[in-house]
Amino acid sequence: MRELKTVEITLEEWESLRLKDVENMNQIDAARSMNTSQSTFQRILTRAHKKISFALVHCMAIQITVDE
Repeated sequence: MRELKTVEITLEEWESLRLKDVENMNQIDAARSMNTSQSTFQRILTRAHKKISFALVHCMAIQITVDE
């Protein structure tokens, strides 16, 4: 079996995807849940969508990383 290349996504990015796309929260409530501003939440979510899309299109694995 071949080794897959990976795309790293932060736990923060993963949480933004979960809140918006899985829990169907609006951005205001999702941002509040993450203790951030709506504009910051939007930047995090956009970054997450780009990474996930890139990984899917290029058949790459997705690795969730924890920022320390």
